[in-house]
Amino acid sequence: MSKIIKFGEDVEGYNIPVLNEREIRASAGILFLATFSSLMLIIFKNNFLPIKYVITFFFTDFLIRVFINPKYAPTLILGRLIVRNQNPEYVGAKQKLFAWVIGLILSGTMFIFFIVVNAYSPITGIICLICLIFLFFESAFGICLGCMVYKLFYKEKAQYCPGEVCDKHSKQAIQKVSVVQILIVLLFIVYIFVTLSLFNNKFKEKPYDLFGIFGTSQSK
Repeated sequence: MSKIIKFGEDVEGYNIPVLNEREIRASAGILFLATFSSLMLIIFKNNFLPIKYVITFFFTDFLIRVFINPKYAPTLILGRLIVRNQNPEYVGAKQKLFAWVIGLILSGTMFIFFIVVNAYSPITGIICLICLIFLFFESAFGICLGCMVYKLFYKEKAQYCPGEVCDKHSKQAIQKVSVVQILIVLLFIVYIFVTLSLFNNKFKEKPYDLFGIFGTSQSK
């Protein structure tokens, strides 16, 4: 039974239970896509059905992660299948547990509001936005925001963080950002605002059907 109900896996060379960051990022990407898509359906179609399914699956997945074993969580299994040909990147399980407890609380709150109470409010909107931010940072940048909060509650140092961010080390040349690069980013932001001000009306025009293959109703 202890082999089934366990958080993290024992890997040779690591003195604490660890998880594979690559499959965690893949799982976060799956959850982000599902949550974002269902949110768009609410905004543009006023359709709340998909978000109810997503929240139910989201909550169930995190229940399995936290209380049974991450290796049996459906989205993590899918993530493992997706990245199975990549070398594992091991991260400490303890800080991930803390982060996923936060995810469990957020998804549980959404489950109560949307499924049990069957209501939405600014609270559900804020929680949904927080979940999207957490999932996006994890999947896109490999940054676990929940793990960063872990440091505020526990004095002991987290071990085996993604990208070795827990360990102090000097940046390599390829990691450094120059003043010129910062100026390019700032100029690009200015360029975006100038483009918006000059071409906004032009961009608002609906494109016409160049070859007329979609019918007259589409081309107007």
